[in-house]
Amino acid sequence: LHGSPLTDAGLALLNPALSIHPSLVALDLGDCMLGDEGINLICGLLPPDGAKSGLKELTLSANPGVTSKGWGRLAIAVAHSSQLRVLNLDYNPLGDQVAGMLAVAVASSRTLEVLDLEGTGLTNQSAQTLLDMVENYPTALRTLILAENNISPELQQQISDLLSEGEEEEEMEAREVTAREKNPWICQNNSSSQMVLMTSGLGDSLLAETEM
Repeated sequence: LHGSPLTDAGLALLNPALSIHPSLVALDLGDCMLGDEGINLICGLLPPDGAKSGLKELTLSANPGVTSKGWGRLAIAVAHSSQLRVLNLDYNPLGDQVAGMLAVAVASSRTLEVLDLEGTGLTNQSAQTLLDMVENYPTALRTLILAENNISPELQQQISDLLSEGEEEEEMEAREVTAREKNPWICQNNSSSQMVLMTSGLGDSLLAETEM
């Protein structure tokens, strides 16, 4: 629906059908002239943990009619969504206040992997908040787009590096889980440990773990 002059009234007409759709996972409402009422309806498509399935990808680019109140409501829904993985908010006049609310939402979310904040009026203040969030709190976030904002390249690079490190650590953990599933005798607590094969007096092969 990107670019359709939908407005809040049009979305209200569509909302009953969207709410009961059995397999809707992505919704693009970018540049649809939405306001706070439209955002309230969209929040209903982001059910909290343990509820019915909801959207995995949501695009709300270029809807300048939404106020900070509407974006705050969306941030709360994102924080508790059990499904959402991609959120595109590019080219909305969010500013540092809304970015702070979104940082809290990202820190709370267990699923959000991609957040697009390109051209949203952010400054180094927002970037520092996002950097602190990425550095100090475990999140599912893997991609954060901050282009076309008044943010220093150094801060953007720091955030990017931290996100890359988190992704590498997760990949390593996934490989370790796969290895343990293939061989249930393997138990590894940390990457500095080495596995040593030992044989008991009964002739049973056991895997023990020692610090080298």
